[in-house]
Amino acid sequence: MKCLPMRACCQKLKLIAVLSFLLVSHLAHAQDTSDVAAQANNPLATFKTFNLHNQYVGELTGSGDDANSIFLRNALPVSAFGGEWLVRSTLPINSFPDPTGGTDFGLGDFNVFAAYLIDTGNPTVSFGIGPQLTAPTATDATLGSEKLSLGLANVLFNLTDPAFQWGYLATWQASVAGDSSRADVNQAAFQPLLIRQLGQGWYLRSTAIWTYDFETDNYNIPVGLGIGKVMKTDQAIVNLFVEPSISIASDGPGQSEWGIFAGINFQIPN
Repeated sequence: MKCLPMRACCQKLKLIAVLSFLLVSHLAHAQDTSDVAAQANNPLATFKTFNLHNQYVGELTGSGDDANSIFLRNALPVSAFGGEWLVRSTLPINSFPDPTGGTDFGLGDFNVFAAYLIDTGNPTVSFGIGPQLTAPTATDATLGSEKLSLGLANVLFNLTDPAFQWGYLATWQASVAGDSSRADVNQAAFQPLLIRQLGQGWYLRSTAIWTYDFETDNYNIPVGLGIGKVMKTDQAIVNLFVEPSISIASDGPGQSEWGIFAGINFQIPN
């Protein structure tokens, strides 16, 4: 499916982000959110969560084209097999350059992982590990791998210091079925989670995702620095953020030279 020029799409996304920020600011209580600001960025927080994220890539190596992905994400705490789990699912809506010209727009590959929450003996340190699956749900060949992939996900988040939280999300997956004419998947990703609290719900963040492809030895190491704001409403904890990033080392075509990651998270108390 062909879409509007990327610049027009990005202008609409920026307008939506500004309007969302103004709306949530109006709904939020005028109160100190220091008690919830640190927990708002914990990927293993045991809340029902819905996230709307957008990753804009300003330039791809090898082509100079730009790209965009909207991520619809939710997380749900689950009790199963004698333990506590956090299940997170992601459905991307991609706008990628078509090799024959123009831009393809549509659904990407659906991903889900289930992290088993391990008791670390420290209530301020969260640790989870478990399986992940990526299904070939892309509506166009350029928007996904056309492979069914299985792998692992591991998450750590440390809230011991009220002023600075840190952790990571590490994943690996390899294809087990799918279109034999497409390249096999064998990829790892590492997302550092660095959060510096500024007070009154404001914080700095650095969370750009590093990637490595074991099939081709292609890789990308971006570094990001952004700002966010946590607000508390009667219905949810709301987290708005924007984080520009730039690649400091990469190899292979189709890697992000620079980008902007932005989004809004809703944590709903159980």
